[in-house]
Amino acid sequence: MVLDNKDKKYETAIFAGGCFWCMVSPFDVLDGIEEVKSGYTGGHLENPTYKDVKSQTSGHYEVVKVIYDPQVIDYDKLLQAYWRQVDPTDDGGQFQDRGPSYRTAIFYTTEEQRKKAEASKKAMDESGRFPGKVITPILEAVKFYEAEEYHQDFYKKSSKEYKEDRKISGRDEFIQKYWGEDYYSIYE
Repeated sequence: MVLDNKDKKYETAIFAGGCFWCMVSPFDVLDGIEEVKSGYTGGHLENPTYKDVKSQTSGHYEVVKVIYDPQVIDYDKLLQAYWRQVDPTDDGGQFQDRGPSYRTAIFYTTEEQRKKAEASKKAMDESGRFPGKVITPILEAVKFYEAEEYHQDFYKKSSKEYKEDRKISGRDEFIQKYWGEDYYSIYE
């Protein structure tokens, strides 16, 4: 998906990595990111609410939609940022958040994204970084529903609650264990 904005052409990437609160800031801080929105995709219910998705009955994933300038940052770098945020071997959710809405997935919006996502998944699996098989699915993007306003930029608007939730989630310990100092290489 390409979006025009006067002289710039932005592209869209969509990632599921557990709680969307924790998935916004890792993309938001990268150069070339125009916007990161929390939302839902992949389910069978029209116009789902947070309550619908959290009930684990709507079929949706919690996702982030990343609008980016491909002249500044490429999709490969977004994939690198993504893999550093998730446990791609866990099909039951992410960290403390369990259930189908918290599973990992990469939703491609173009054929080029699909190919790059498949190649990066294969490379991640073959790297031996994780003890299990990388099972994160690569899926065609379907309708994205923006989450309620209070979820947008939650890490900024409700920083105390965000930090407390993230601290108990186990995400940071996982990142440190499997990425260590390599985690920061894409942010330099």
